Amino acid sequence: MVSMLYPIPEELLEEWRREDEEAREIRRRHADWKFIEKQPPKIRNALKYYIEKGDERMACKLAGLSLEDFEALRIKARIPRVS
Repeated sequence: MVSMLYPIPEELLEEWRREDEEAREIRRRHADWKFIEKQPPKIRNALKYYIEKGDERMACKLAGLSLEDFEALRIKARIPRVS
């Protein structure tokens, strides 16, 4: 169990959840799903993970690619980087 020094207000947590969902929706909407579905399973799953979570470093690990190589693949798949 993790104890927090300062509790985070519920309104702030809700705002972060909304922002995460908006970013996920943008990535889903702009992604080239035909390209993604044609990829080998390991790459396809990493791209889908990135779309859902926005965590590029973990997606790289899942794909077994360097950050630079994954970035090139993300661009080919037309998945925008949303901050």
